[in-house]
Amino acid sequence: MIPIVGTFLSILSSITGQLGPNYDPLFYDVMIYIFGTIMFTIFLLGVISFWLRVHGWAYKDNRERWVDELDRHFEREGIGLIPDNGKYW
Repeated sequence: MIPIVGTFLSILSSITGQLGPNYDPLFYDVMIYIFGTIMFTIFLLGVISFWLRVHGWAYKDNRERWVDELDRHFEREGIGLIPDNGKYW
């Protein structure tokens, strides 16, 4: 059993010696650049999606007039506001 494991480990080490930075000096650098590009892309998509979530695609253009009137009515009447008299806190 021990010789089989030793043979397997020697084959594995010879295979891994042909892969990665030992095979190509630029392999490590290219992998870092690709990983960095992917991470920057994910970050950029996150920033864009957050901006779209907060501001909307075209907030005022797509908003209907009756929604604006309803918002003004709610603000004028105080509907939907959390009471601030300390009763619920």
